[in-house]
Amino acid sequence: MNHSSESHGLIQWHGTTIIGVKKGGKTVIAGDGQVSMGNTVMKPNARKVRRIGDGSVIAGFAGATADAFTLFERLEKKLEAHRGQLMRAAVELAKDWRTDKYLRNLEALMIVADKDVLLILTGNGDVLEPEEGIAAIGSGGNYALSAAKALTDYEQDPEKIARRAMAVAAEVCVFTNDRVTVETI
Repeated sequence: MNHSSESHGLIQWHGTTIIGVKKGGKTVIAGDGQVSMGNTVMKPNARKVRRIGDGSVIAGFAGATADAFTLFERLEKKLEAHRGQLMRAAVELAKDWRTDKYLRNLEALMIVADKDVLLILTGNGDVLEPEEGIAAIGSGGNYALSAAKALTDYEQDPEKIARRAMAVAAEVCVFTNDRVTVETI
């Protein structure tokens, strides 16, 4: 069971940290591997970041695992329907997520990216494109976001920024571990 609390209008899910960093023509999404139920670590090596569609889109999720897989499948279908246009597919998924009775109950947040855009998708129907090219979700998201923002002026490689930000989040957030999955596009 994942617990949630409101923060800046976005639901923050305990049990994970996902960060996306877009810099210098490269985008990285990184996520930890910990799945928690209450205060118990149920699995230390879950894969919460993956390639979807034809491999040209990377996505990471925070929230209930089964719900996230449902959203991955729906996003893949939207990508097919919109010829791989991520922004269009994301907007259509967000509309469905907000209005569909079944989807509305899904408890997850997603960060998705292709070569052009980095987006946060929420069940409220939000499709957010972070201004500075850094997005983070999950219980350790604010720690990772702060660390990445501090590093971005000093480090040019988005993978190094994402990995260091994840390490900071793992040190501070008990629901985040240091078993990181990274995908780059």
